[in-house]
Amino acid sequence: MKRFIEQYLLIIFMICTFSVEGQTSKAEKEALKDIYDQTSGEQWDIPWDLTKSETTWQGVVIENGQVVALHLHKNGLKGKIPSSIKNLKNLRVLNMAFNKLNGEIPAELFALTKLKSIRLEMNFLTGSLPESFVSAKSLEELSLFNNQLEGAIPNGIGDAETLRILNLSSNYLEGKLPKSIAQLKNLESLELFGNKLSGVIDVELGELQNLKEMVLSYNQFEGNLPQSTASLANLEFVQLQGNNFRSIRSLQNLRTEGLATFDSDDEFLNIQFGKENRSKTRMATNTFEDSKD
Repeated sequence: MKRFIEQYLLIIFMICTFSVEGQTSKAEKEALKDIYDQTSGEQWDIPWDLTKSETTWQGVVIENGQVVALHLHKNGLKGKIPSSIKNLKNLRVLNMAFNKLNGEIPAELFALTKLKSIRLEMNFLTGSLPESFVSAKSLEELSLFNNQLEGAIPNGIGDAETLRILNLSSNYLEGKLPKSIAQLKNLESLELFGNKLSGVIDVELGELQNLKEMVLSYNQFEGNLPQSTASLANLEFVQLQGNNFRSIRSLQNLRTEGLATFDSDDEFLNIQFGKENRSKTRMATNTFEDSKD
């Protein structure tokens, strides 16, 4: 009898464990429903059936009963991102790009300590970039291009030391480039095209030794490009046109072997890049990379 009871209890335990593993917590499910309601879920291209388990909802990735990714790009989302998104505490990937989201980016989003990728490009988001984003200690990708963001890039941006990709292009950002950007040692892509950023760049760009893409075009930068830029050995793509630079001669000593594209204003197109023959273009073809899963 004792053995029978032990086996019975073991079966009950396994059933309960399976049930928990197969569903999310109440707080996470409510957060998902908030996102659905606040972004006109019934009008999405692929809406969720709220009468079914969240494991069946399009774009929701669940592992061990925890929401780890939301892939809702190009799905007709309209409205605001709710602050209750902070309850998705195990979220690693958030992709809501190519929708019609508006309003401000909730500061609570950046309190998610496991978040690695945020893609909110091609929306209608307004307000400033929350200061809290620098506290997202696991964040590797932040893509917010083509929104309506204003204000300055937070001075503490250098604290987001895990960043590899930072794309803030085509917004209304203004002010100087924060010096702390030089602390982003893992940065591979810095894209700030088409803002109102201004002043002399007094950032030690040479500290960004992993940088492959540097897009500063169509802002209001002036003065000389920092001498330290010449030490960027991995640069492949550079766009500087549409600014008020006095000189970018520091690039003459550029150490990179793989520069494929260099775009600048006419007066700088005769720059010689050492012994290597590299193609120089007036304007690169602008393309939008489709959102990845």
